[in-house]
Amino acid sequence: MAEETLTRAAPTAPAAARDTPRRGFGEGALLVNAIFCYLFLYVPILILIVFSFSNSSLAGVWGGFTFDWYVKLFQNTRLMTAMGNSLYVATASMIVATVIGTLVALGMERFRFRGRQAFDVQLYMPVVIPDIVMAVMLLLFFSNAFQLLNALLGSSFRLSLTTVIMAHITFNIAFVAVVVRSSLKGFDWRLEEAAQDLGANEFNTFRHVTFPLILPGIIGGALMAFTLSLDDYVISYFTNGPGASTLPIEVFSRIVAASAPTINAVSTVIFLASLLLVSVSQLLQRRR
Repeated sequence: MAEETLTRAAPTAPAAARDTPRRGFGEGALLVNAIFCYLFLYVPILILIVFSFSNSSLAGVWGGFTFDWYVKLFQNTRLMTAMGNSLYVATASMIVATVIGTLVALGMERFRFRGRQAFDVQLYMPVVIPDIVMAVMLLLFFSNAFQLLNALLGSSFRLSLTTVIMAHITFNIAFVAVVVRSSLKGFDWRLEEAAQDLGANEFNTFRHVTFPLILPGIIGGALMAFTLSLDDYVISYFTNGPGASTLPIEVFSRIVAASAPTINAVSTVIFLASLLLVSVSQLLQRRR
């Protein structure tokens, strides 16, 4: 019986041996593909950072090492104003979108109601539709709404930083809701029932039980909303008004005008800030 077992098992050995080269080739191909993708994505960014320290007046020419462009960046009133506008828009839209997105996520995960599936589809629309489509829609909405309000009320509503904030809130709600809902997956709702059985009302239950458990997801969604708002160009360009330029709009206008390497410095600052926020968001998600 043992000899028969060995005889039957023997033919499988050559097949396993034949699979080893194939497996090694596949792993090597995946490694080469990963290296190529990383080089394709990050080498241009590395070149941008290097040339932000160039002492040449041309953005793409190396002329020695210097910090002058970073000094001039923070001395440039127009760039600092645009940066302040971007921080204001990003902070305001982040706060509002985080509150609304968190409430939406809690409602979608906790309750089952008629039209829930249709609402779920609509909630994800800002995530999947192109930015240019949303920008045009928001511009048409604001233009027609302000025209009607100005005619009825005799007011003077127009595009401004407020409309940019409203536009950013519109697409940030979806991203916050997605992140918070992911933190609610597997949430044990019996913890809330236990807290209420012990005498806590709904507010105290949320404050002391639910909120601490989903806080990493809320912070992650807030940081993502802040990053997306800070980096947005298309929607901001279509919905801003006179004197309401954000930093991405100002950067693009200077690129078109073939500006000095200050643009490399400000792009590096934006990249590092975005990278820091995304890293913190991912760290909080992993801790959760």
